[in-house]
Amino acid sequence: MPKQEIATENAPAAIGPYAQATRSGHFVFTSGQIPVNPADGTIPAAVEDQARQALANLGAVLEKAGAGLEDVVKTTVFIRHMENFAAVNAVYAAFFKEPYPARSCVEVSALPKGVLLEIEAVASC
Repeated sequence: MPKQEIATENAPAAIGPYAQATRSGHFVFTSGQIPVNPADGTIPAAVEDQARQALANLGAVLEKAGAGLEDVVKTTVFIRHMENFAAVNAVYAAFFKEPYPARSCVEVSALPKGVLLEIEAVASC
């Protein structure tokens, strides 16, 4: 089955040899979205605001692919500090509704641009 690259100006552009997302059949696989505002390149300071921006970026990429957050079946959250888990989780809960997607959350030592989190998803649509 051929794959299709997904790209939108409403999320940060890919900064390397990868796509913002790839569609293959009924699935959309996103690259990790970091909390960079695509309009001006700023990064919010607070982890809650970073979570909101990353999820907004994720939503924009999915929208370009003809999907939405309601179509997400799996997410992976990469977080710099596990002590931020509850704050990130509260924001995450505002973006996803039941039935919730499956999710992994992994603490990592570093992320691009020094951000506090990155979120990727797989959607079925």
